[in-house]
Amino acid sequence: MIGTMLLIIFGDGVVANVVLSKNKGQNSGWIVIATGWAMAVFIGVFAVGGYTGAHINPAVTIGLLTLGKITFDKAVVYIIGQFVGAFIGGVIVFLAYYQHFGETEDKGLKLAVFCTGPAIRNTGWNLITEIIGTFTLLYGVLALGPALKGVPGAGAAGAVAFLVWGIGLSLGGPTGYAINPARDLGPRIAHAVLPIPGKGSSDWGYSWIPVVGPIIGGILGALLYSATLGALPAPTP
Repeated sequence: MIGTMLLIIFGDGVVANVVLSKNKGQNSGWIVIATGWAMAVFIGVFAVGGYTGAHINPAVTIGLLTLGKITFDKAVVYIIGQFVGAFIGGVIVFLAYYQHFGETEDKGLKLAVFCTGPAIRNTGWNLITEIIGTFTLLYGVLALGPALKGVPGAGAAGAVAFLVWGIGLSLGGPTGYAINPARDLGPRIAHAVLPIPGKGSSDWGYSWIPVVGPIIGGILGALLYSATLGALPAPTP
């Protein structure tokens, strides 16, 4: 819960800084957003990695469950914590940027602070994009694992942050790269219930894509890694 809360505070926070009116970071662009999200992953992973293995993403948790690397009961507890933490993080960002929500006319930008949306709305292709993005996340995290054994926490968290930074820069354009069901749905629920000045729809018609897509992509990434690199002898240092 704490790890995912930190992820959302920093991640949704950088989006708020870039898109909401009268911010010092307004219109600073996609590079700032992708970098901010990478740093969000770093602090979320680093803060709780020693306690839970840094489970701040249900897609990762389900992917590892698929490989038998965690038990079902732990996965359930982790996923509940992830969604609760994501909701709390969304509330905190709302409080931090409350005045700027009031100064922003565009309802879509207000929603964008909390959750993702497609650049071109097409259900099939949007779903495929989220599957691909999360596939690369799981495959990348698992591929990094052997090399990160014995690496201090900051180094391991930094490696994962660089991976997410790369996903954002390379694959984030079509859908905003949710690649995490809790990251998208938890704050989306916060958007729906919070008294945000002049807010619009929470876009529930799209909301299933950044949940289902990452779960499918996470499972595929875990299974393919297990069948390829995971089946090879451990690399020599």
